Amino acid sequence: MLADKVKLSAKEILEKEFKTGVRGYKQEEVDKFLDMVIKDYETFNQEIEKLQQENLHLSKQLEEAVEQGKKQPAQSNTTNFDILKRLSNLEKHVFGSKLYD
Repeated sequence: MLADKVKLSAKEILEKEFKTGVRGYKQEEVDKFLDMVIKDYETFNQEIEKLQQENLHLSKQLEEAVEQGKKQPAQSNTTNFDILKRLSNLEKHVFGSKLYD
């Protein structure tokens, strides 16, 4: 899964300490940038979790549909001609003689 591939957590990013050198980075800028990274990281993790749940749900639905399809008998062999004939009869019934005026 994804958790096996991810090397850092939001908490690890937040708690990371950097050594300062003679001409090091400004700590405030680094902190602001890391805050943005943490927020994005958490957002991505939430989205991934949501998508994983949705994927699981859809996989279950697919399995159920396949099983349902296996259990149901085959549909009747209705042809296009049969459908058109039924539609024509329905139109005659609903519209009557108005259809041909």
